[in-house]
Amino acid sequence: MNEPLDLLIIGAGPAGLSAAYAARQEGLRYLVIEKGTIADTIRLYPVGRTLFSTPNELEMNEGTLHPVRDKPTREELLSHYIHFVLDNDLNINTGESVLAVEQAAPEMFRVHTDKGDYEAARILFAIGAMAHPRFLNIPGEDLPKVHHLFVEPYAYIRKDALVVGGGNSAAEAALFLSEEGARTTLAIWREDWENRDPKAGAMKHWVRSPLDKEVAAGRLRVILYKEVLQVTELDVTLTTEEGETLTIPNDVVFVLIGSDADLTLLKKLGVRTEAGKLTEMPVYDSETFETNVPGVYVAGHFTNARHIKAAIDVPRRIVPLIAQSLRAAATK
Repeated sequence: MNEPLDLLIIGAGPAGLSAAYAARQEGLRYLVIEKGTIADTIRLYPVGRTLFSTPNELEMNEGTLHPVRDKPTREELLSHYIHFVLDNDLNINTGESVLAVEQAAPEMFRVHTDKGDYEAARILFAIGAMAHPRFLNIPGEDLPKVHHLFVEPYAYIRKDALVVGGGNSAAEAALFLSEEGARTTLAIWREDWENRDPKAGAMKHWVRSPLDKEVAAGRLRVILYKEVLQVTELDVTLTTEEGETLTIPNDVVFVLIGSDADLTLLKKLGVRTEAGKLTEMPVYDSETFETNVPGVYVAGHFTNARHIKAAIDVPRRIVPLIAQSLRAAATK
């Protein structure tokens, strides 16, 4: 068993890194445990992707992110987060998976990982929201040609590619595939395709405009679908808005219809959850971000503070509150 910690942070995305920085400033004994790599969700973005947000919405400290263009690429942002860790010598264990969290005493939690055991007075869950990709749950979705994550288009030049989905991730995948020579079809619901309201989740205009150009040039086919029925080694069968059944030959399928956070550890601790707008979310205090289990906090993409700027800002507000609670507990 390692020396007891004041704060153990689960997840090394922007929220986890910000929490570690705040804990260091507060003089807390802390550790971040990350099952993947630093900023693992960002690392899983498509290669070369330009972020939607401007530097001031993504940087760890004001004026420290300097992209070549107006908005940083995936690679520039990854480098920014990694150097933030190195420059501040933050305590992070990567490649270590948390297996269980249990309450050992009123002011102590025990955390079991695949590398060891830890004790901490407070726990902050800063996990991402991409742990569980959503599935169509249709025959053939488990075939090797079906993917629920898009990384790069270069393996599919002059191949038939189908993208299913209506959000920015699906739109970007279809755009990248089409631009780089894949014979691409985008299957999208009519309400998603016709939605032009950014406040209602419409595609970002810098994705939609080049996507429309690919369609106009005849390089990208758009199908307003109702339901995908099945996937085979050679094709995909779906129904259209008009009630027509189409069988589309293809070599690769990307099902990009969203993802959900893994709330298993939180639920086993007794943290209450509720249905959010799109997915299940933990219940927490809007000021302290503490859950119904005293000493257990949440931050990041699976809370209402979803965007990266909020994920960075929230821990710097709540970690000092955690430090105050620890000091108060120590005087009792």
